[in-house]
Amino acid sequence: MDKAGARKGMWVAAPWVPAGIYGTVICASTLAASGNYGVGRVAATVLVTLLVYWLAERYSELLGLAARGASVTRTDVLHVLTAGWALIQASITPLLVLLLSRLAGASSAAALDAALAYTVFLLVVLGWLAARGAGLTGWPRWGATAFAGVLGLVVVGLKAALH
Repeated sequence: MDKAGARKGMWVAAPWVPAGIYGTVICASTLAASGNYGVGRVAATVLVTLLVYWLAERYSELLGLAARGASVTRTDVLHVLTAGWALIQASITPLLVLLLSRLAGASSAAALDAALAYTVFLLVVLGWLAARGAGLTGWPRWGATAFAGVLGLVVVGLKAALH
């Protein structure tokens, strides 16, 4: 059975996984750069930052459609806007970790560290899903998974260097 045939029978990562990886890296970077602010302010900053990235990406996608000479319909606009929504959704669980940690009594700094640690975990999971969806097996799958985790660890290292 060829690779394409093998993929038909296996679970394939949803198309939102790449946008989820991208959104998680943006979320982690914003968390890492946020300093010693309260969790409410940090959460708002993460959401606004992701919204700006999402709008820029979706805007450039629509410009690309128009540049190809296609007439861009309302349906096209709705499809383009919803196609990248996972970039925003990727911040939901890290922000829940941030807020719930704080509500459980952690200091703002500890809650921020917990949320940042969770983003590294989430990147590893999303990397695994993306590698699995791409049909990678063995060392290539582990390598792709590790690479996603390393992205998060680089952000953690940058946080340590900044603060």
